[in-house]
Amino acid sequence: MPPPPSSGATELTPDFSVKLPRAGAPTGGDYRVQADKQDIVGSVYHLRGHAIIEFPEMILKADEMDYDEDSGHAEARGNVYFQHFGRNEKITCDRLEYNTDDDTGKFYNVRGYMKTRIDARPGVLTSSNPFYFESRWAERLKEHYVLHDGMITDCRMPSPWWTLRGPKFDVVPGERALAYKAIYRLRKMPLFYTPFFYKSLEKEPRHSGFLLPNIGHSSLRGFMVGAGYYWAINRSYDLTYRLQDFTSRGLAHHVDFRGKPTAHSDFDAIVYGVQDKGQSLGNGQYLKQGGLSVYATGHTPLPGGFEARGTVDYLSSLVFRQAFTESFNEAVFSESHSSGVISKHWGVYTFNTIFSRLQNFQDAQPHNFIVIRKLPEFDLQSRDRQLLGDAPLWFSFDTSVAFLHRGQPTLSTGQAVERSDAEPRVMTAFRFAGIELLPSFTLHETNWTESFRNGQVTSSALVRNAREFGADLILPSIERIYNHKTFLGDRLKHVIEPRATFRYVAGVTDFDRLIRFDETELLNDTQELDLSLTNRLYAKRGDNVSEVLTWQVMQRRFFDPTFGGALVNGERNVLLSSVDLTPYAFLTGPRNYSPVISFFRISPINGVGVEWRADYDPLRAAIVNSGFTVDMHVRKWFLSGGHNQVHSDPALSPPANQVRGVVGFGDQNRRGWNAGVTGIYDYRKGVLQFATTQVTYNTDCCGFSVQYRRFNFGTRDDNQYRVAFTIANVGAFGTLKKQERLF
Repeated sequence: MPPPPSSGATELTPDFSVKLPRAGAPTGGDYRVQADKQDIVGSVYHLRGHAIIEFPEMILKADEMDYDEDSGHAEARGNVYFQHFGRNEKITCDRLEYNTDDDTGKFYNVRGYMKTRIDARPGVLTSSNPFYFESRWAERLKEHYVLHDGMITDCRMPSPWWTLRGPKFDVVPGERALAYKAIYRLRKMPLFYTPFFYKSLEKEPRHSGFLLPNIGHSSLRGFMVGAGYYWAINRSYDLTYRLQDFTSRGLAHHVDFRGKPTAHSDFDAIVYGVQDKGQSLGNGQYLKQGGLSVYATGHTPLPGGFEARGTVDYLSSLVFRQAFTESFNEAVFSESHSSGVISKHWGVYTFNTIFSRLQNFQDAQPHNFIVIRKLPEFDLQSRDRQLLGDAPLWFSFDTSVAFLHRGQPTLSTGQAVERSDAEPRVMTAFRFAGIELLPSFTLHETNWTESFRNGQVTSSALVRNAREFGADLILPSIERIYNHKTFLGDRLKHVIEPRATFRYVAGVTDFDRLIRFDETELLNDTQELDLSLTNRLYAKRGDNVSEVLTWQVMQRRFFDPTFGGALVNGERNVLLSSVDLTPYAFLTGPRNYSPVISFFRISPINGVGVEWRADYDPLRAAIVNSGFTVDMHVRKWFLSGGHNQVHSDPALSPPANQVRGVVGFGDQNRRGWNAGVTGIYDYRKGVLQFATTQVTYNTDCCGFSVQYRRFNFGTRDDNQYRVAFTIANVGAFGTLKKQERLF
């Protein structure tokens, strides 16, 4: 054990991360006494000169000490050093009065260290530094510490970046810490005063209280001032309410209600709304863009082996989302989808009861949206199961009964359009000389109680009797192994996988009369053949084998270019024959083949990946759709970039040409400077639609972040500045939320 530090000297910061065994420590109720001079009067030890008393979990050192072994009372004076190994505490002081039997005592002119709980979660800087504290005097009452006229920090001494000083601190290790009338200082500069500060030290902290206020600025909303309250209702439920005042627009309300009613069920509901005063148009009029959004999710088991899960996603208007969301991806997403499912699985069967509502906003204009509801849909499915013993024959089915509704500005169906659908399927398999042939036959029997006639929704029933035959031909793979070492790996293996699929559908005679609810209505007559060729390159790096390169090329041949009359010339056609091949529409007229679909992916070294998906249309002799991404994470450098381009027929979709990228250096916990920038640029419009720049400096115990955010899309043109100050293992303060940080 090192000698105790002299009064006023600073001990090196202890390392509590590793707990070393104590060789020769007393056991049970024993203790050991040592000093240059010892006098024993009755049960009292008078120790003078390098006095030491050692217990199984504690050691006490001082220049001189008096200890009563009957009462357990100890008094120590001069260069007092106290360490409790079980509680990870180290304390030095000038004088100590302590009772070793009940763990109570007083410390005078005290300095010490206490192990901190590392709270590793997104947006919180972590550090292994213990908490340092000092005070004019302190007392310990069982598991309870009270510091008087003191200071705490988790920075390295003797020059801490931050300190919290106050007349009284109340600490229960492992439970909570309280500060009264405290002043928070950065270096020696006071930043803020708090009459009451609470910090949970529990593994799963939950305690009601006010949240720290935040302040920010937006070029559209003005100054942003907010505060909130967290209510720990009980051990199973809590609620958070935040109020934000946009000085130029109005009040925003955010409510998050969470619960775990049972050990196997939970829910989370978030409500966000803005009471918008409106954006000034400069002529005395105001454009109001306020609204409401609700997002909730949950699941629970039900009796009889059933399970319920669901999501509620409600949005009052697209213009509200574009004006007040803080996420670019959310701002450009024009759908809200709510669903609830009650399901049961047994054997090869699955039964689902589905309630859903899909709302697709066509633009930011009021009431210009499509709503599709299922209230409800009953679905019974069976996975493939073998028939007739060991015969190569498998049977499966998918049946459903649904009550549907579709509404949009130009049409509206009844509130409960009934649709019944049955799809039994039989499949077999033949294998010879490495060649596999997988034929299948499916019946599609569907009935609707409403349909289109002369462009109008009518109550005229419609029945579809369709037949589908399919066959997959899988040819033997071609392989070759290269034993010489390359930058890709120690050994390489090249595999070529050819494949062909034929599909025939007949019986869809009234495609134009179908009201579109989901993919069930997209089935079309067709005779088509898919041809694909996949190249794979595997690399062995040490004992690990990974796929470092994949290149798949495929094309679909149509023997019926009009798809049984379902295709409408000169318009955008969405058929099952196209949507299950590529997400990009390509049918505007009769054609005998699809674009050539190419998917390329390579990972030449660990931490680097490149993907390129492209659709080449021979009719236009050009690449009509392209999506390129690259991701790199090497040491502390990270980079992600992408380019999306669509320049097909204007009848299919509007052209698009966007570049996105993220580049930076550092991470959430790296000490020193960290910086990153992200942006999305629209070449076609010549506009930087979204950009974020963040600079962070982390010390050993705290961090400073500044972020600039730029929005320019739809009705929004906004600049925002956000700042955050992060205290290691405690939390972040400011306007930069953890979900908005680059790191």
